[in-house]
Amino acid sequence: MFVPRLLDIRALIERKSCFFFGPRQTGKTALIEHAFKDCAVYNLLDSDIYLSLAQRPARLREEVSQRDRIVVIDEIQKLPALLDEVHLLIEKYRTHFLLTGSSARKLRRGGINLLGGRARSQTLHPFIFSELAEFDLLKALNYGLIPSIYFSDDPVEDLKAYAGNYLREEIAAEGLTRNVPAFSRFLEVAALCNGTIINYTQIANDAQVPKSTVQEYFKILQDTLIAEELPAWRETVKRKPILTSKFYFFDVGVVRHLQHRSRLQEKSPEFGEAFETYMYHELKSYIDYQSHGDLHYWRSKSNFEVDFILNGVTAIEIKAKNTIGNRDLKGLRALQEEALLKNYIVVSLEKRPRTVDSITVLPWRIFIERLWAGDFD
Repeated sequence: MFVPRLLDIRALIERKSCFFFGPRQTGKTALIEHAFKDCAVYNLLDSDIYLSLAQRPARLREEVSQRDRIVVIDEIQKLPALLDEVHLLIEKYRTHFLLTGSSARKLRRGGINLLGGRARSQTLHPFIFSELAEFDLLKALNYGLIPSIYFSDDPVEDLKAYAGNYLREEIAAEGLTRNVPAFSRFLEVAALCNGTIINYTQIANDAQVPKSTVQEYFKILQDTLIAEELPAWRETVKRKPILTSKFYFFDVGVVRHLQHRSRLQEKSPEFGEAFETYMYHELKSYIDYQSHGDLHYWRSKSNFEVDFILNGVTAIEIKAKNTIGNRDLKGLRALQEEALLKNYIVVSLEKRPRTVDSITVLPWRIFIERLWAGDFD
């Protein structure tokens, strides 16, 4: 079943060539099959196609003609040498290329032709709220929003297989680290630190690897798009900010599986953590799909904290509560004293919007609708 995605990748590629990345099973192949039926597609997971181009990359130049206005190369990281041919064809025929992959790591290694600004970069995320006709919040928080898992009749087993395939294919097969057992231990420890300020020394102790190895492992998570860094917002003056970043995994279902969590119970601390991770996903997808802006968190050295700062304009606190009280507003009120931002919002499980001392309390569905409408930029 194909679910239309908000990201119009065809419109993007009509304007300029594009590197199109996303974690495995986020729907890149389905989107390509739907949007590029009339275009030449080279899928490097096809062994025949891979071998013919690996033996002779110039074959791509021989097969692509001036009539091929758009050409798709799927899993480009498996054969980075093709990028020289892509570069030549962009210059020669003005061909627009869609270059997809689940990892940018191999493409960032020294000596690889990244096309010198001739291609944009775009990420495809798991489903967002507006892409699903019937959005089930509890289901999304338990099992995540990877398309094949969200619609699975056995999401628990599919999440287990996904984590195993990631370790085997992305880490072992791609040769990203020689010590897969150590990386596996690290991955579970890192998952338990999802959405928290990263303490590399503590994680190194828990994962039984050196601190330098932990830092390299986090870089692998970023390069394979499994986790993303959320930097600290540093603009406050009255209260000195903490400068250390947080990390969030790309999908709440994957991180919960790696944490070995049982099924969520509403009002539990684990429910609140999952709700925050899901809201991070909507915010990050919004920024990436709209191609502008940035996302931070803020925490002062005196321990006031706000979950997200969107585009340096809007402070957002996430609370998985049916009733928001004064204690839930402490971080936003502390940040209001700086008079630096335009909007102060609590995203909650309350049923109706309301305003408390210039802080807007919004039901989560209304917040998401207004976010994608651009109300908080």
